Amino acid sequence: MPLSKLSVWEGSVDLYNIELEEALGIILKSSNPIKKVEEVNLMQTLGRVIAEDFYAPMDNPPFDRSPLDGFAIRAEDSFYASDENPLSFEVIDTVYAGMPSSKNIGSFQAIRIMTGGKMPSGSNTVIRIEDCEVSHDRVVIKDRLKTYQNYCFQGEDIKKGKLLINKGTKLSAIDLGVLGSMGQKTVKVIGKPQIGILVTGDEIIDYSSELIDGKIYDTNGIMLGSRLKELGLEYKMIKPREDNVKAIAQGILDNIDDLDLIITTGGVSVGDRDLMDDVVKEINAKQLFWRLNFKPGSPAMYSVINDKGILSLSGNPFAALATFELMARPLIANISGDSTIKTKRVRGKILKDFNKKSPNRRFIRGIYQEGEIDLPEGGHSSGMLLSMRNCNALIDIEAGNTGIKKGEEVEIILL
Repeated sequence: MPLSKLSVWEGSVDLYNIELEEALGIILKSSNPIKKVEEVNLMQTLGRVIAEDFYAPMDNPPFDRSPLDGFAIRAEDSFYASDENPLSFEVIDTVYAGMPSSKNIGSFQAIRIMTGGKMPSGSNTVIRIEDCEVSHDRVVIKDRLKTYQNYCFQGEDIKKGKLLINKGTKLSAIDLGVLGSMGQKTVKVIGKPQIGILVTGDEIIDYSSELIDGKIYDTNGIMLGSRLKELGLEYKMIKPREDNVKAIAQGILDNIDDLDLIITTGGVSVGDRDLMDDVVKEINAKQLFWRLNFKPGSPAMYSVINDKGILSLSGNPFAALATFELMARPLIANISGDSTIKTKRVRGKILKDFNKKSPNRRFIRGIYQEGEIDLPEGGHSSGMLLSMRNCNALIDIEAGNTGIKKGEEVEIILL
């Protein structure tokens, strides 16, 4: 894409070393929800976000029906039935589910009916088959029944015109069942966000290659791509990865038109080979902030080009993962319309001491369960990933904290 076709977002000034909340405000304000709407076959909509309110086009059930196996009769005919006064009814037909009867029930007549069968004309109650004595074409009843006893009314579950699913709902199996019960063949859903991942660094090689002296295997591309899939999203890997401003810039320009967001890792610090600041200038993007006032992942950067976001994260694996959870997830939730992607904050009691001082705000890994959070075995360095394996949360530690004692309540971000 030539530079002459680029545009930038003018809604903010560049900011440096800012708080997480301010960064999130900038990200959300500058991002645009996906407008594309797709009409998709019902069976392909699980996990998709519905693009419009869905109102019931019909009643459900669509007719009065029996909730059990028995005999449909007129309740008034059973008024004097008792053990001492058994009443005999003529069985004139049988109704199976999906096979209604054309006959009308008259005085002291009955129609055998199966669960889900349409109530015959003239009937207003059903007696259970186990409460009857059946002989050939007669049924004997000894119980007095109330009108509409054992009777399901048309629209008892869903009334025509009722709002069933709100716009923006991520469709679940139950939602699909509801839509299916309404005979809905297709559903309008919001287009899936198209996300690119670009891993930079001369030292990075693909996991399938033979390890060369001085090189390391790619962790971030695999990890973040897999994390997107865990969240129900798809992604595209962007090449090249080498530390070259023009090559990285071209990789972004070649893909940005087809994507809604690009996530990069590496190249955002202040070393000689940290090039993302120059890349942003090369592609004429608007850099909205650079560096955050917390650890890990403080070098993060966010830029916008042609109304598309570029979220640049640290190359250290845990730092990349933590800032992805803290910033990428709210951003993706906003552009996709899928609020379930957002992280959730809770409070819980910590089960171990954390004695390290935190001059700056810090996020550490943790294992949360039923109001309590434990610390994993292993280190908390931003370059260490193994100790994150069983973790499902981050602990938000405020700046100036001198240590946390066992039993103290802490702020927790669930992943």
